[in-house]
Amino acid sequence: MFDKLHDVERKYEELTRRLGDPQTLANNALFQQLAKEEMNLRVLVECHRKYRKKQEELAGNKKILEEENDETLREMAKEEMPGLEAEVASLENELKVLLLPKDPNDAKNIFLEIRAGTGGDEAGIFVADLFRMYSRYAETRGWTVEIVSSNPTGVGGFKEVIALISGNNVYSRLKFESGTHRVQRVPKTEAQGRIHTSAVTVAVMPEAEDVEIDIKENELRVDVFRAGGHGGQSVNTTDSAVRLTHIPSGLVVVCQDEKSQHKNKAKAMKVLKTRLYDMKMQEQMQSEAADRKEKVGSGDRSEKIRTYNFPQSRVTDHRIGLTLHQLDTVLNGDMDLLIDPLVMHHQAEALKEGARD
Repeated sequence: MFDKLHDVERKYEELTRRLGDPQTLANNALFQQLAKEEMNLRVLVECHRKYRKKQEELAGNKKILEEENDETLREMAKEEMPGLEAEVASLENELKVLLLPKDPNDAKNIFLEIRAGTGGDEAGIFVADLFRMYSRYAETRGWTVEIVSSNPTGVGGFKEVIALISGNNVYSRLKFESGTHRVQRVPKTEAQGRIHTSAVTVAVMPEAEDVEIDIKENELRVDVFRAGGHGGQSVNTTDSAVRLTHIPSGLVVVCQDEKSQHKNKAKAMKVLKTRLYDMKMQEQMQSEAADRKEKVGSGDRSEKIRTYNFPQSRVTDHRIGLTLHQLDTVLNGDMDLLIDPLVMHHQAEALKEGARD
């Protein structure tokens, strides 16, 4: 581990040197690339330096206890030892986590798809509630949310909403959200006050890059038609809606939210490429099924991952047995209460797995 850390530090120092080079400063694309690499290594390097410093302090105190005759110095060193040992152990664990293999998709933007499942209108309303929750969380992280496609219901909900969330390490924070989300509450339309259970499905897919997915022209069927639903006359009276069909896979993407056919086609193509990339990821996860059991959830979109119980103001994540009685806080966008424990659980499992290897 420590040989690797020395290599990382050398690379970090080289990146820092190159970032100050006039030739790098004159090349904006290269500067941005190197700055991103430097930023990704900085946390690890700073942690390693702090770890080395604390190790040196610990070694110095041990030397005092072994060789020093001055009782005052020995007593001071003895008092500091437990704190230093705890700091060294904590920093060592932090370094192990930072050195875990990174998910290559962690830094990517995502397409978030939320669809109504069982529960009729109530499920559609909960799609809107979840979309609001994710949007508010994105706002707290400085991310941007752009609706790509939506299918609203007449009662303030959505049959489906697809959004592109862009920003820093979006996938790394939201990748454990895929699955079935269940809601238990009394619907507004329920006259007798009975609690109903509804469900929606959430899919979080890393945005595919053009180099990762190549769609040939003869694999694609493009249909244009008049957009329906809300959007005003300019949307509903022109053939602006686009339907893309990927013939080999049978995947179909429809986009009609924009007034421009060109913009709708571009958005639909992004979603199609992302879904094809997601299919590749799902196939890979199926082939690694035994390994996947050790991690958070199975990656199966049908897996019930979370329950939101309104009467008890309770939200439960079934994968790690976490229950919080802070439902309003979570739905208002404070999702770190759920996400941080999921990330920590995933890291702990990965560390165990590494120890077994």
